[in-house]
Amino acid sequence: MNPNYINLSNWQLGFAAVLILINLAISVWLRLGLARSLLIASVRMVVQLLLVGFILESVFALQTPLPVVGIGLVMAALAGIAAVRRTRRRFPGVYWNSLLSVLGASFVVTGAAMLGILNVQPWYLAQYAIPLLGMVLGNILNGVSLALDRFMEGVVREGDLIESDLALGATRWEAAHPLINDSLRTGMIPTINSMMVMGVVSLPGMMTGQLLAGVLPTAAVRYQIVIMFMIAAATALGTLGVILLAFRALFNPQHQLCRERLHLHKRAGL
Repeated sequence: MNPNYINLSNWQLGFAAVLILINLAISVWLRLGLARSLLIASVRMVVQLLLVGFILESVFALQTPLPVVGIGLVMAALAGIAAVRRTRRRFPGVYWNSLLSVLGASFVVTGAAMLGILNVQPWYLAQYAIPLLGMVLGNILNGVSLALDRFMEGVVREGDLIESDLALGATRWEAAHPLINDSLRTGMIPTINSMMVMGVVSLPGMMTGQLLAGVLPTAAVRYQIVIMFMIAAATALGTLGVILLAFRALFNPQHQLCRERLHLHKRAGL
């Protein structure tokens, strides 16, 4: 371990937790109604990260691929479910669409990076596979949820216009193409915005973590560049996949819009 690395104690973590009181104070003062959500989110975060820490210590010591692949599948499944739960509307099969898009995009991009860019040996080395997959999944989740929500809301809001185009002879692709484009842009804009200011306005978490661990800045930067290209590619693939699947679910082969398949969900979020 780097001699300059500061190992945090439980007391230091406790002092850090006091910072959440700032959020609670603002919520109570302005009556935002977020105090309960903030407390639940804080507790969940701490418990989940501690559990992950204990699990990864055991997984890192293993030299077999099955546990790594299994953890990756669980992570991807949870990300796919969370992406849908952040939307206001649902349609039959939307969870499977999200799961397939998130799983496919994350595994393809992470696998390509590990085998073709980083040349990790063996390919299932958990020290690389799990952190890389986790960072990719977090960004795919946001992109998929934003794009999917935009598409479904657009179908409801612009449904009459879309049906008018269909009635005038447009194919389902021609009628839905502007909405598809808009939804894809919505899903990818956060990643693009992040890339625009990275290194000037913000230092990303992965790079910051390496710097705190004592890695040379030039080496940390190289890893962060690889990560951002992975995130951009995976987000694009994930959002494209989920929107095309949603398009097939809401527009039938007879070039009809099936708005009746959409229903409003009362509560969005995890």
